[in-house]
Amino acid sequence: MRTSWASLGVMAPLGPSLIVPAPAKVNLALAVGPPRPQDGFHPICSWFVPVTLRDEVEALALAAGSESSLASHWAPDAPRPSAIDWPASSDLAFRARAVLSREAGRDLPARLTIRKRVPVGGGLGGGSSDAAAALLALRRVFALDVPEARLQELSRELGSDVAFFCRDTLSPALVEGLGEQLTPTPALTLHLVLIFPPFGCPTGAVYKAFDRSSLGHGPDATPELFEARAAGLRRVVLNAAEFSLEELDAALFNDLAAPAEHVEPRLAHVRQDASRALGGRRVHVTGSGSTLFTLAGSEHDAQAGAHAVQSQLPGVAALASRTMPPAGL
Repeated sequence: MRTSWASLGVMAPLGPSLIVPAPAKVNLALAVGPPRPQDGFHPICSWFVPVTLRDEVEALALAAGSESSLASHWAPDAPRPSAIDWPASSDLAFRARAVLSREAGRDLPARLTIRKRVPVGGGLGGGSSDAAAALLALRRVFALDVPEARLQELSRELGSDVAFFCRDTLSPALVEGLGEQLTPTPALTLHLVLIFPPFGCPTGAVYKAFDRSSLGHGPDATPELFEARAAGLRRVVLNAAEFSLEELDAALFNDLAAPAEHVEPRLAHVRQDASRALGGRRVHVTGSGSTLFTLAGSEHDAQAGAHAVQSQLPGVAALASRTMPPAGL
């Protein structure tokens, strides 16, 4: 099944302007390996799924010689808005324009506008998705002949998660290595309750907690242990269509969950309280946190779960979401 962006309610190109959705992702499961001796980066094996919560990135081509700009603002229905206080020069979407300009061999002056819904510091890949959406939009509005494989290669300068979003057809994938190994996996329909604590989790600090304690295998982590956990995840992904919702839920794990709760102790309390509000369901951490999620049996079930969390946990936002069908530009 192939779904156009237009069918998701996204505007079509208007002259030299294009709006591209920037979906969030949920890590259904995440295995993390020990830091590599050559660079200190952690290999991962993770099951990424795009979900319907999304930002939108508009790229407007400007006349040659114009100064590029970036404007970001929260949509009225954003579940957890926060300060947008970083300079344009450090924004991944704005940096994506510079990367693509270098590839094109000329400046690509553009006005980028980001309509945000994906929380900052939530482990949902919002910044990475925005960067990928900027690359895809700019490629189109400037009519650049840059194939998907090359665009993904360029995207790795911006962050390890960007390549997942930087595809002509977005679908679930097994993401390995430092994010450069992508294996598309079969589409699956899952309803989710996304839970947003009123704080984020700093990714760097979470990985440091993983390294220095036994919370995430820490000093006891070995390449062999990581590979065993990764192999188990691959088996889950391969057989996911045969699992009941309960069996799939029981198979999910996240090696960064305990380190994230160590860095941000409030996260553990929110997770426990959310589980109680949801009648004892398992509540998972996505990525390095702070966003939590739980699986639901239907759209109605997800909406009821989101209402239960919001009504019982003051200051915590929640919404019903689902995995996206395969979608392409």
